[in-house]
Amino acid sequence: MPTGSFHPLLRQLYERRLHGVVTSGARLPRHVGLVMDGNRRWARQMGMGNPSVGHRYGAEHVDEVLGWCRELGIDHVTVYVASLDNLRKRDAAEVAYLLGVIEDVVAERLAAPGATWQVHLAGRLDALPDSTAHALKLAEEQTRHCDSGAHVTIAVGYDGRVEIVDALRALLDAEAGTGASLADVAARISDEAIAAHLYTAPRPPPDLIIRTSGERRLSGFLLWQSANAELFFCDTYWPAFRRVDFLRALRDYARRDRRFGR
Repeated sequence: MPTGSFHPLLRQLYERRLHGVVTSGARLPRHVGLVMDGNRRWARQMGMGNPSVGHRYGAEHVDEVLGWCRELGIDHVTVYVASLDNLRKRDAAEVAYLLGVIEDVVAERLAAPGATWQVHLAGRLDALPDSTAHALKLAEEQTRHCDSGAHVTIAVGYDGRVEIVDALRALLDAEAGTGASLADVAARISDEAIAAHLYTAPRPPPDLIIRTSGERRLSGFLLWQSANAELFFCDTYWPAFRRVDFLRALRDYARRDRRFGR
C-alpha cells in the first residue's frame, strides 16, 4: 500500500499498525543487510546542485535506521557503503567526497562516546586512502569492548567475489603454515572452512537484505553469506527510506516461508 500521498494522520496510523504487526510475535530477522542505494538520484530529485551531497544525507540516515533496528531487537546490521567498483570507476571528485563523508559521519558517529554498536569492517581497506582507513579502524577499536550485543559491519571497498578469493587465500595460507601437503589441503577444504575466513566471520549470515532505489540486484553484496537470505527491494531512494518502509520489509520477511532447501 503506497503511503506517499496519505494524509499525515493516516500515514501515522498505518505505520502504527505495521509496527503492531511486526512486534506482536512475528518472526524478525536477527541480521539485516542494507544496500543504501540512490543517494545521488535523491539529491538530484531534491534539486541539489551537487548530487554527491546525497552521500552525506545517506550516511547520516544510517544512524536513524540503526535506531529502528535497536528498537526492534535486531542486533546485527551490515551496511553496504561503497564497493570496490565505486572507488575505482566513479569520478575522482565524487569518490573524494564520499570518502570524506565516511570519515566525518560514519566513523565519527558510530564511535562517539556512549556508542551502542560494536563496529566491524568488511572490505579491502588497502583500497582506501590512509585517512579513511585509519578513521574506520579507530571506530572499530574504540567500540571493541561495547557490550550491548549490537554489531554493525561497514562494507567499504567491498566486493563479494574478492571476499571469497581472499577467504580461500587465507585458508590456504593457514593450511600451508601447518606443513600440510597440497593433497591434504584439498581434502580438507569445505564450505565451513572457507566461511570461517570471510571478512564477516564469525558473525551470522544475513536473514534479510534490503536494497533501496528500485534496483533489483545485489551488486556483489555478501554473495557467499546471502545464499539463504530473503531479499526485499524498495523503490524509495536511501535518504528518503522511512520507518514505514522498513516496517513493510520486516512484515514481508515475517510472511515468507523460509525452508532453507528443505
